[in-house]
Amino acid sequence: MANEISLEWVDDLRFEGRAGSSIVAIDGNGDLGTSPVDLLLQSIGSCAGADVADILKKGRQDLQGMTIEVSADRRVDHPRSVKRLVMKFKIRGPVDEAKARRAVDLSLEKYCSVFHSLRMDVALDVDVVVAP
Repeated sequence: MANEISLEWVDDLRFEGRAGSSIVAIDGNGDLGTSPVDLLLQSIGSCAGADVADILKKGRQDLQGMTIEVSADRRVDHPRSVKRLVMKFKIRGPVDEAKARRAVDLSLEKYCSVFHSLRMDVALDVDVVVAP
């Protein structure tokens, strides 16, 4: 099944993103909404976090809380793509550290679809329609 979203231009560099009934404010400047790159970082962090929570739960670990911090170094010149990610998982509760590390490794090596979608071999089809 394909994922589908739509983006409606609001003004300046601002868009309204829709996925089903969810709406998110996106601002290329990051002033009146989340910037596209920050959304990417949030997507990677939440994708990996969901994997980690699921893996720990299946491993009968008592996960009581988790905070994920994601930062990115970007290229100075255009395209200002992400060249390095730093992720920090802060896991709370009586969780075995080795199992927590293994859950993170499994997510980033195998399961996190958002992280793996950053690969440069992703196929891209583009269509442009201009209406009067």
